[in-house]
Amino acid sequence: MANRMEKNLNDELLALLKKERYISLTTVDHESNAPDVRVLSWIYAPDRETLRFTIDNRSKMMNNMRHNPGIVITVIGNGSTYAIAGEVKILKEEIEDVPIKLALAELNINEVKDIMFYGAKMTLEPRYEKTYDAEAAAKLDNQVMKAMKTV
Repeated sequence: MANRMEKNLNDELLALLKKERYISLTTVDHESNAPDVRVLSWIYAPDRETLRFTIDNRSKMMNNMRHNPGIVITVIGNGSTYAIAGEVKILKEEIEDVPIKLALAELNINEVKDIMFYGAKMTLEPRYEKTYDAEAAAKLDNQVMKAMKTV
């Protein structure tokens, strides 16, 4: 994207966001009006204009999004860093058939910006590993991704 602003996801970002990925979510704190940033991994792009993600339904982010639906999701990939902004709505307060209390949210994308600073590119993408039981993690990941895909 080379520091351009687009209205939706390009082919490369769409492909990246079809699976679990390290992202940050910025909301506006409903008490202080300051930015509130959290990191998530369960995200899914069903199309170029939409992102779905899950969050703890008891979290501060839920309250923040209820008070101000404007959010930004930051993604590192394809050699750059992108800010994806838009309006969020809560599709489900609690996802059925998932053993933890997760809400399902959907971002209607208004803009996608390549925010990488001039003259640089990302050479490594963020990596993480789950520190709990691998079998349980895989099962939960599958349940959550299925829920995001079958809305």
